[in-house]
Amino acid sequence: MNDRITRLTTTQSDFDGALAKLLAWDDSVDHQVNESVRHILREVKTRGDAAVLEFTEKFDRLKVSSMAELEMGKSRLQEALERIPQDQRLALEKAAERVRDYHERQDQKSWQYQDEDGTILGQKVTPLDRAGLYVPGGKAAYPSSVLMNAIPAKVAGVGELIMVVPTPDGVVNDMVLAAAAIAGVDRVFTLGGAQAVAALAYGTETVPAVDKIVGPGNIFVATAKREVFGVVGIDMIAGPSEILVICDGKTNPDWIAMDLFSQAEHDEQAQSILISPDAAFLDAVEASINKLLPTMEREEIIRTSMIGRGALIHVADLKEAAEVSNRIAPEHLELSVEDPQAMLDDIRHAGAIFMGRYTAEALGDYCAGPNHVLPTSGTARFSSPLGVYDFQKRSSLIGFSPNGADRMGRVASVLARGEGLTAHARSAEYRINE
Repeated sequence: MNDRITRLTTTQSDFDGALAKLLAWDDSVDHQVNESVRHILREVKTRGDAAVLEFTEKFDRLKVSSMAELEMGKSRLQEALERIPQDQRLALEKAAERVRDYHERQDQKSWQYQDEDGTILGQKVTPLDRAGLYVPGGKAAYPSSVLMNAIPAKVAGVGELIMVVPTPDGVVNDMVLAAAAIAGVDRVFTLGGAQAVAALAYGTETVPAVDKIVGPGNIFVATAKREVFGVVGIDMIAGPSEILVICDGKTNPDWIAMDLFSQAEHDEQAQSILISPDAAFLDAVEASINKLLPTMEREEIIRTSMIGRGALIHVADLKEAAEVSNRIAPEHLELSVEDPQAMLDDIRHAGAIFMGRYTAEALGDYCAGPNHVLPTSGTARFSSPLGVYDFQKRSSLIGFSPNGADRMGRVASVLARGEGLTAHARSAEYRINE
């Protein structure tokens, strides 16, 4: 590379500031984008199908006379499944099988218990009635995202799953539709952008309103999701993709370079960081980066990402590597070391942890089983991967026995009167045995 990737060492005096600068990412929404999205949301909310049709013609260059033409029936999804090459179908089916198997283990059940007074306490776990899945279309078509978003929803027991996918100029991606067929998506509309998010959030004459919207999208989609949050639930506001590799210096440098590329090729803002206690190994990986970069189809995107936001960080040992990693709280963390299990206790913040030299992050994107929808931009400090639990809600169960109402009513009475809420106190006191 003409410009070198950033090199940092934890012993340099300005390391903290340099790391903070490296991690900084401005997710503020452009004023024009905000205004445009709010206009679209308002129009769809007030004018329904008519507004959706107008925006679809304007942004996707797709002119139709009715919303019915923008809905694809299950037979069309099945046709796509049968039309794609056999190797693609088998790969999608195998990936779906692994994703489903993993997420079935996350399924939460309702529970109850009875205390000494015979009072029933518990939690009722209920799936959402309806969820919306946004899938990018056009050149950015990701059938893997369909599987990762739809399968947990179906495992959770969501009543109806509505998928929206833009088809600019009428171009349809059969692998995306095939993935929808395999995942059990209920309805598919060829809608995109903020208008699709608005249709899912508010509902139109044709598109039913959902309870939660999940799935990736461009800046207009992300802004729309942010705006409708509160009317509906959303999965997250995702930032650029990230990978952090901790290596002890004994993995093939070409492997590590390509692992870093695997995220850098997403877009220019993606972030790829390598941490190692072996300075010579950092040099070797940098040499591999320079050697392999010209062979990449997305060479310019990778180059911009690596120079602008990538880094090679030298640390004292693996313990310090874990400390730096926890400060970064990466979306994807590869532990490319001899004994990754031994490092786990030191890792507190990461969206997904890939253990061992043979565990390429790319496997997690497609077919490992765990979800590839992960917290970015340091939010792994408090957020988790998308899962079955995102499509379920929990209701507390409380059923007092007469004895329980008497005993706990006395406690509630004291607390309520201490707060000056007399009606609360008297409501509890009515059930006390005098």
